[in-house]
Order: sequence, then C-alpha cells, then structure tokens
Amino acid sequence: MRNSIFKATLFGLAFLVFSCQSNEPLTEVFMPKFFADHMVFQRNQPIRVWGDGTPGKNVVGKFNNQEKETEIDENGYWTLEFDPMPASGPFVLDVNGKKIRGIQIGDVWVAGGQSNMEWVMSAQVEGLPEEIADSGYPLIRFFKIPHDYDAKEKTDVRGGEWRMANADNILNFSAVAWFFAKKNHLEKGVPIGIIESNWGGTPAEGWTSATKLIDFPPYQAKAKDVLDRKDYWIQEIIDNKVRELKRNELVAAPQNGEIKGVVNIDFDDADWQRVNLPADNPFSDIAWFRKKFNLTDTENVSLNLGDIQQMAYIYLNGGRLLFKDYGDAVKEFPIPSTMLNKGENLLVVRIINTWNNAPVLGKSGEFFVKSSGKKISLEGEWKYNNRIEEEIPKVEWYNWQPGMMYNAMIAPIVKYPIKGVIWYQGESNTGDHQYYKQLFSTMIQNWREAWGIGDFPFLFVQLANFMKREEVQPDSDWAFLREAQTQTLDLPNTGMAVTIDVGNANDIHPRNKKDVGHRLWQVARKVAYGEDVIHSGPSVASVEKKGEKVLVTFNNVGEGLQVSSGTEVTGFILAGEDGQFEIAKGKIVGTNQVEVYSSKVKNPVEVRFAWADNPEFNLYNSLSLPAVPFRKKIND
Repeated sequence: MRNSIFKATLFGLAFLVFSCQSNEPLTEVFMPKFFADHMVFQRNQPIRVWGDGTPGKNVVGKFNNQEKETEIDENGYWTLEFDPMPASGPFVLDVNGKKIRGIQIGDVWVAGGQSNMEWVMSAQVEGLPEEIADSGYPLIRFFKIPHDYDAKEKTDVRGGEWRMANADNILNFSAVAWFFAKKNHLEKGVPIGIIESNWGGTPAEGWTSATKLIDFPPYQAKAKDVLDRKDYWIQEIIDNKVRELKRNELVAAPQNGEIKGVVNIDFDDADWQRVNLPADNPFSDIAWFRKKFNLTDTENVSLNLGDIQQMAYIYLNGGRLLFKDYGDAVKEFPIPSTMLNKGENLLVVRIINTWNNAPVLGKSGEFFVKSSGKKISLEGEWKYNNRIEEEIPKVEWYNWQPGMMYNAMIAPIVKYPIKGVIWYQGESNTGDHQYYKQLFSTMIQNWREAWGIGDFPFLFVQLANFMKREEVQPDSDWAFLREAQTQTLDLPNTGMAVTIDVGNANDIHPRNKKDVGHRLWQVARKVAYGEDVIHSGPSVASVEKKGEKVLVTFNNVGEGLQVSSGTEVTGFILAGEDGQFEIAKGKIVGTNQVEVYSSKVKNPVEVRFAWADNPEFNLYNSLSLPAVPFRKKIND
C-alpha cells in the first residue's frame, strides 16, 4: 500500500514537472526590421526567417499551417526555413508569439544604385498626377532601407517599414522602381515587393565588399586599409556619424539666424562682406545673403534665383517665402503681393550645401525679379555672412569607401530570397570608367555569392544623355562608362535598359522615369521571366568596310530598323588612319543594316555610334527602343 502511494506521488511530481516545462513561455526573439507587417516573401523559394536571442533557447515558427523549430546557437543566432510557396496571401507569421500580419508571397526585387534610382515620385517626376490617380495597388509594397555605412557587416538595417502602394505612399517610392513594379504586378498578377537600397552620389566600390576589392589595384589600398584597420574605422565612423547628426541639426534650424533678426529690413548688416553674385560663387558653411530692390507695382511679381546648391530658405521683407530642398528644381515662381512693398524690398537667402559645403546662389542671365513682365536684375552686389550661425562640422563621405555601404545596406538582407536586382548607377564612376567593367562585374558576382541563390537576374540602366551636346566627342567619359556597362552583359543573367534618349542636358536627374522603369521591365520579361521578346534596342552585330563606306549590321531590330525623325540616320562618327573623327551620314539599307559614310574619311578604320555625353541620334527598332551606343574597329 505504502509503495503504491509512493509510486503515485512520483508519477504526480513527474507530471507536474513535465507540465511546467511544456507550458514554459517561449523566449523573446528579435528579427531584422524588414520582418514586419505587409512584407513580401519571394515565391517558389524557401521562406527564410532569422534573428537573434538567448543562446540555447528554442524558437518556434508557424506559417501557413507549417511549424518549424530550432535552437538559438551559442552566438545568439537562429534561422527557420519554411517550404516554398506560390504567389498567395495574406498570411500571418508567428515566431515565439510575435506575430507579423498581412504577408504576401510574390516577387521581391532589390532596387539599388545612386540618385537616379533613389529619385522619388514627388520630386517632379513626369506624369505624377496620373500615377497618383492610379496608385491603389495594395499588393505592391516598398521597403526603404535608410542610408547607412559601417566598417563591419551588420545583421540589421537602421530602420524602415513596408508601405503599400497608395496615393500617399507612392510619393516617397523610387520612381524607377515604382514604374517597374507596377508593370510587373499588372502583367504577372502577383504581389511585388521592392527593397530599396540606394544612395545618391555613391560609387560602385562602396556597394562592394572590401574583401572582393583587395586584389583589384585601383581600390586595393583603400580596401586593405578598411580591412587592416577595422577597429580604427569602426570608431571613426561612429565619430563621423555624430558630426553628421550635429550638421543636420544645424542645417534644419533656420531659426538660429532668424532670431538674430537677419531677415528683417532694419537689421544692421554694415559689417557683412560685400560679394558679387553670381561671379563670386561658391561660398561655405551656412551662408546668409541680403539684397534690396525696388518695385513700383506689387502685382504679377515673380522671382528667379537661377541656381541654388543645394538647400535654401528664402525670405522676403521679414517673412519666409519658401524652402528649396535638395532635388527641387530652381525655377521662376510667383510672389504673393501681400509680401511685397511699393518701393524698397528686402530679399534674404539662407543656403547650405551638405554635398561639399560649397553653397551657390545665382546664375548669370537667370537671376532676377520680374514685375509685370519687366526684369529687375539681381546680379551684382549682395551682402554675405557665413558666421551668423555655428560653423558646420566636417563630415566625410566614408560611405564611398570600399565595402562601407555593402556592410550596412546589403549584408543585412543577403539571406532574404529575391527574384533579382534592378540597378541604376555609374554617374559617380565616370572619372574612372576604365575600371568600371571589372568593378561592376565584381560587385554583381559579390552580391550573387552572398545571396547564395545562383545567378539571379541583375538588370541595370545604362547612363542617360547629359551635359552640353557636342557633335564629335571621342573622349567622352560618359560614353566610355556606357561601354563598360554594355561589356558587363558578358555576365550571365544580366540585362541593360538603354536610356540615351530620355536624359536632360541640364539636369543629371531627368524627370522621365516612366520610360526607364518600363524599359527595365521589358528587359525583365526576357531575362527574369524567360519570355520570347525583343528586350533591347538595336545592338551592333558586325561592321564591314565597303570601299569608302561602312556596313553596320544590328541584332534586336524586331520588324526592322527605323528613324525617329528625318530620313538619314544620325549619330555615327567615323575615323580614318589619322584617328580624327568626323560626323558621318547613315542610310538604312536593309531590315537590320545601316550604311555609314563621310566625305572627309576616305579610308575608315573605326566607327562609333551615339558616342558622346549627350549624343544626337535617331536610330531605333520597331519597338521604339533606342540603338545601343558602341565603337568598333573596321576590318577589311
């Protein structure tokens, strides 16, 4: 009897211990910030979830009737993988009780590069009103990774949230990525996730791991320094970011000058420096400018400051007229009559240039007040002072160093399965164009290796036309960079959208992003989705000398070559044995051939097409895609 009671007691204690263990609450775990409501997982690939927590503790994940379990390793990391799924949703992910809702399964693209990829819809993109009116696509979601850089690979990004496409949210979407994503969604009918990892003005080496540049001579010394002095760089980056925070605080505080009365007419500026604008540009730090002008009529008055680099607060007679942000165009704009006086008026401008600390105000011929159609020039003497406010701390562009942006903005996402990458960059590497093919190819291979999902599609934009048009410009850095981009197509599963006809001579940020996004999508149809489509404009197949003429044969012509204007083909130049290039005439002589000749070149040895910063040309295929710029030696 006593033994029975003893056994029963042991059984009860064991059951109690087991019950307590099985009901023990799961430990709190942490996941990167892109694991959040409304996220998009890549279809038909393992659904991977990861994070950190207390070593030795269990992690239990539940997703679409699947349950996976793992233990947090000794370093505090864990990973779960759910089975691949087709496009579908919405779903809820539960990891140790932490729920992420509204998840869709579709195609995920990384949108990388510099400012032309980062350029948001609200920054005067062409067709914005129409896009706002047709923006309600909740299955298109964007996640913007904030700017960041570091000397070591990070496991999480600084911030961000998934935003569904609607009239408010698209204003802050990458314009190129929006037009691409919308086409993708409408044609494939699946949810689309865009992870934006881009930063204006950045070179490709900053997006490439320093370990991959250690044997590449042009970047070897910097890459080696970043790797060998990691402790120094970790601390220096922290210090630089503190200086940046201080600078940004000063930039966004015009009240520091306003409270001193510098915007008021009766402010004493007798000790301010006299400068001649626009001739004396540029200046430094937080630059304040004052100038008085007279009006006889306060109706129908407008202002044109010609050039402002890059941010400015503009005041009139003591009141703030407007704020010009980075990316905003400088144009003629009306002045409310209520802010003006008959007689004397005071214009005050506060300018900061965080790009290079060299503020610029004014442009010759475009620097005036206009009253009833008559221009009152603002050129000439102004008062200037850059010590009204605290001196701006010096902030270095360390994000340009090898690997710095890769560590902070790419490394955290490489475990996240994706469909592919769309990329728009190169402007910041034109000065070193001779290295770009190897650099860009190295970067692509670096990303593919890090993701570990094979040669995923990598689609990129060739540089648009920009700067003053020159008829013959054989030494164009931009043309050489475009050639390097074309050569990168040697890598498998790559594709290039040509935009040589949608740029702007006066603006490195052309506002036509729709054609760029749509051309990228045309490339994606071929490279990423395997459709049998013409995805490129005419590309040179061969050149052959025919006496004094050159016969150029093209691929990707569709139903045939065509010109967008006139009858002759423009855009070709020829060089003879003396190496001097001359403008050449072209004539379409077949479905895919152009005959090129110049009366000044009797024995042509080289032909080039669209070879300039901003070339004039008119050759397209039947899909209205522009011919790809090229240069080729001519064989007899």
